[in-house]
Amino acid sequence: MEKRKLGRSDLEVSAIGLGCMRSSAGHGAVAGTKQEMIAVLRGAVDRGITLFDTAQVYGPFVNEELVGEALAPVRDKVAISTKFGFQFDTTSDPHPTGLNSRPDYIKETVEASLKRLRTDRVDLLYQHRVDPAVPMEDVAGAVKELIQQGKVKHFGLSEAGAQTIRRAHAVQPVTALQNEYSLWWKRPEEEILPLLEELGIGFVAFSPLGKGYLAGTVTEDTTFDKEDNRSTFPRFTLEARKANRALVDAIASFAARKNVTSAQLALAWLLAKKPWIVPIPGTTKLERIEENIAATALELTPSDVRELDKLTSTFVVTGDRYPEEVERMTNR
Repeated sequence: MEKRKLGRSDLEVSAIGLGCMRSSAGHGAVAGTKQEMIAVLRGAVDRGITLFDTAQVYGPFVNEELVGEALAPVRDKVAISTKFGFQFDTTSDPHPTGLNSRPDYIKETVEASLKRLRTDRVDLLYQHRVDPAVPMEDVAGAVKELIQQGKVKHFGLSEAGAQTIRRAHAVQPVTALQNEYSLWWKRPEEEILPLLEELGIGFVAFSPLGKGYLAGTVTEDTTFDKEDNRSTFPRFTLEARKANRALVDAIASFAARKNVTSAQLALAWLLAKKPWIVPIPGTTKLERIEENIAATALELTPSDVRELDKLTSTFVVTGDRYPEEVERMTNR
């Protein structure tokens, strides 16, 4: 497996990581038992994956527990990233009730994350969403203290805006930004990627396969589980899926010319964009992990990338990424 450094940091990880959110309950039907999902995560390690992404809010909490149990035997071989920033009332309902990035709450929830992850440090700790009620300097300062204590190795942000990134980086160097980036969501190219290059910050791309849609695994015939958050996303309404089918077909046609799958093409496109970009596709199947890893062997030329960019830019994607109340929490 090819390795990549996230920006100018010393954090080196596999060129493709694994998003673990759907390996446990809370975001849709799980494809197997807990032990089967543990086997998938350990199988990913055997195949060269070293970056595993989770969050407190996934479940909530149960995903961190799963990742912790699965990776405990190989802890020193992998990098674990998790995220803070949501308020939980664990005395009655574990589901988030809003945002909370107060320094004392960050430290409290990170201690809980460490216990669930069965580890003494988090390799990459992200603020999951920017909390407008807490100055970014206070957030970065709290993470800096955790880094000084050895409980956290690297600081990250997720879905943060350019000025917020600058403010955070001035207090505690940011190792990575985690945002959505894919063939149907190229917004990071406008302002974020140039800023990250300037500051030497890596980019971890979530939903690089459009939450399954760009890979062709989600179609007009797909029925979402009632807990599957995609059922609430405007881009995944039946009408939007029908309207966006032409884009998926165009990607599939391009992939066929390269004798690869659509998923492999979408991942190879990201890898070709910048040497400090690491996509983290989520899957619960080892065969999909193997398919994704094989994307690292596909070398797209600059001409290929330009052609693919031009092709996909001819389509206007139907449907917003998130419901309005969720979208308001991004790019702050």
